[in-house]
Amino acid sequence: MIRLFHVYKSFGSKNPALIDISLTVPKGEFVFVTGPSGAGKTTLLKIIFCAEKPTSGHALVDGRNLTRIKDGELSSLRRRIGVVFQDFKLLPRRTVFENVALSLEVMGVPPSRIRKKVHQTLRYLGLADKEGYYPPQLSGGEQQRIAIARAIVNNPLILLADEPTGNLDYDLTMEIMALLKEIHTRGTTVVVATHSQELLKGTRRRIIALHKGRMV
Repeated sequence: MIRLFHVYKSFGSKNPALIDISLTVPKGEFVFVTGPSGAGKTTLLKIIFCAEKPTSGHALVDGRNLTRIKDGELSSLRRRIGVVFQDFKLLPRRTVFENVALSLEVMGVPPSRIRKKVHQTLRYLGLADKEGYYPPQLSGGEQQRIAIARAIVNNPLILLADEPTGNLDYDLTMEIMALLKEIHTRGTTVVVATHSQELLKGTRRRIIALHKGRMV
């Protein structure tokens, strides 16, 4: 599903963001990417999401080489990847329903289909009674669940979560992680980036550790 071969990424500084990264994430795996701030976790996820291209090396997602992919294919591939951010990135002046519907709207999905998919997804995440609320009216845990709803409403092949519990307390962290694991059981490939060692304690999932851009 995800394959990187000797990937380097530099933004013009003396210290590259990623150095010689080679890894494989098979379809249906749940994997953690960990490391301190500045280790390269976010850059790695951006390459998988096609938001950045490697400076050198090759990155393949769902069999497509991201260094050679055409714009039309790139847009299609991005639609099959859901992304959850630490700071939620919700639109404060749009309702919960409108925030979740946005990703389907930009794809040109018919309104009747959008309503059905959004209602189904919000019910699945226990947010059916929040459709008409605005993000500032909700708790941090609820906002993160809305962000997850937006990421999975189109049934993505891959779900990327960048520090998804970084702004949440312990109980909400466990709630969000349980939700991600539940999504994984539906067949979604899940990659979670986190600097929290507490989150990794006792896990049996594979852990990819980064330090200063290198896999360690």
